Amino acid sequence: MNLPNKLTVLRVIMVPFFVFFMLTDVAGGAGKWIALVLFCLASLTDMLDGKIARARNLVTNFGKFMDPLADKLLVCSAMICLIPSGQLPAWVVIVIIAREFIISGFRLVAADSGIVIAASYWGKFKTVSQMFMVIVLIADLGGVFDTVGTVLIWIALVLTVVSLVDYIAKNVEVLTKGGM
Repeated sequence: MNLPNKLTVLRVIMVPFFVFFMLTDVAGGAGKWIALVLFCLASLTDMLDGKIARARNLVTNFGKFMDPLADKLLVCSAMICLIPSGQLPAWVVIVIIAREFIISGFRLVAADSGIVIAASYWGKFKTVSQMFMVIVLIADLGGVFDTVGTVLIWIALVLTVVSLVDYIAKNVEVLTKGGM
């Protein structure tokens, strides 16, 4: 297993620890900050694994499949953790997670035909916007950051829908093959 794939697996491993600190009071008031640091580190592994994979020509089918899945696990877990506090409306999380299921379905159908669908730029923009949104919402600094958080929620939501439409438009032939 190459370094980028190890970083992707590390990101997946970090998710339960992040969720633990988000949802428990084991660390008291420091819990959200520990969770925030874990989320930031996990998010950085996303950027790092892609850069290393492309720079060293280490792009693999495992990475093309697992990297977006690791991002989905991290971001969706974070968004679900933000619902009980009221920082993120449940309907927004449902729309975002629905998009992830639809794209995962596309990838499964494509994989059955031997096609690997890599992440698009719209998907990458969507992921980055969601990560920034989660960071601002977890930090919960108040004041102007409440407005920044609201703006980031809307940006993430719009990019989620745009990236869904982009994936469908670019990969509609995956669904139409085989008489669908």
